Amino acid sequence: MTTTTRRSPLALVILAASIPAFMASLDNLVVTNALPVLATDLDATLEQLQWFINGYSLAFASMILMAVALGDRFGRRRTFQGGIVLFTFASILCALAPTAEALIAARVLQGIGGAALMPLSLAILSTNVSAKMRPLAIGIWGGVAGLGVAVGPLIGGAVVEGLTWHAIFWLNVPVGVVAIVLIRAFLTESRGDAVRLDLVGLGLGMAAVFGLVFGIVRGNDAGWTSAQVLAGLIGGGVLLFAFLAWENRVRDPLLPLGLFRDRSFSVANAVGLMFSVGIFGAVFILIQFLQVVQGKSPLEAGAMTMPWTMAPLFVAPLTGIIAPRVGTRVLVTAGVASQAAGLAWIGVALDPAVDYWTLVPGFVLCGVGMGLVFAPLATAVLAHMRDEDHAKASGTNATVREIGVALGIAVLTAVFTGVGGELTPTGYTDAAQTAVLWGAGILAVTTAVAMLLPSRRAELGGAPAAVNADPALVPA
Repeated sequence: MTTTTRRSPLALVILAASIPAFMASLDNLVVTNALPVLATDLDATLEQLQWFINGYSLAFASMILMAVALGDRFGRRRTFQGGIVLFTFASILCALAPTAEALIAARVLQGIGGAALMPLSLAILSTNVSAKMRPLAIGIWGGVAGLGVAVGPLIGGAVVEGLTWHAIFWLNVPVGVVAIVLIRAFLTESRGDAVRLDLVGLGLGMAAVFGLVFGIVRGNDAGWTSAQVLAGLIGGGVLLFAFLAWENRVRDPLLPLGLFRDRSFSVANAVGLMFSVGIFGAVFILIQFLQVVQGKSPLEAGAMTMPWTMAPLFVAPLTGIIAPRVGTRVLVTAGVASQAAGLAWIGVALDPAVDYWTLVPGFVLCGVGMGLVFAPLATAVLAHMRDEDHAKASGTNATVREIGVALGIAVLTAVFTGVGGELTPTGYTDAAQTAVLWGAGILAVTTAVAMLLPSRRAELGGAPAAVNADPALVPA
């Protein structure tokens, strides 16, 4: 791996790396609060509403590892900047979309650009700060990225109500320009191993993920035994097996399966997948409950979830300081358990006439839990990785989490429609309650998986044996 030696002020380095990560994570759910408005303005179906989010998430997930490979080969900062340019251009297309189909297509392009932002921002950050300051920098980065996901519904609601849904995409244009200026001024270039691009692996992986999610999304409408659903599920499963087989034999794999020999990396990715399925699927259901059933405006719905959305801003940076003292397992397990309890509280309380303050304890538990998970999970992923593998490792984790977002929305929406849910004030609540409790159950299982992360003692014992392990990323 090659890097330059110039050091910029720590705060500006963190800002330059975090703003694009915030922008990419924000757009995961920024349209969530605008979904009822989009359904009316673009005459969109429930399935199309899912694809407004899933089109972005799947493209994002499918292209992350290729973006990492491009960064390793041609320069991470250069690829990072290219991703921001594409993301910003696609945001303009989203803002100008005249139909639901056009918006889905633009969201896919936006996801491709966003794929370069999350993993490369973390890899670039880790090479632009000193080893001593790296845990703090990662903690702040995790807080900012987590905040992007969390405040997406609030920002989307405020913009939609104050202006128009088109403006939620126009906002990315000035942010993208500022991000490029900061990157060029304060981040240095770095590269990983220059390897051959695994285009076969990319094609197999994209097709596998799309097939599986498509099958789940279409299941209730088309029938779980219909030809198109079975083709998606079975075909996706076969392609996933083919992808893993190809990655195991190709010289320069898109996804180095050897990384999964590290216990911390493997368990962290399992937690990332399951955590995303449970929490973001539930967010998709809950935001619409506040508008469709309780008649709240987009801004009111976003403001009501602030006890949830603002908590990561304060909690996540603190975990970067606490993690070296207690280890990642304690924080991640506590965070996922807190989210499981929060969703269970909300699910049990859900009722058309439920008082807002009855939901607040559940919102707080979910928000604190998200803040406890983001940074420690990133630390666990990179704990025993060589510097040369940082981008691949963080890229793999980002891919897994994005797949989790898409699967979560697809699975919990399938649960919602499967029990008779409809986008009407009288046909929404009972099905939403079932879907949210499913999310709580998934997070409860995730809590048990998180306990398999290495203990603080095991992390310390395992670090010296790792090749070129970075002590700054191993909780002390």
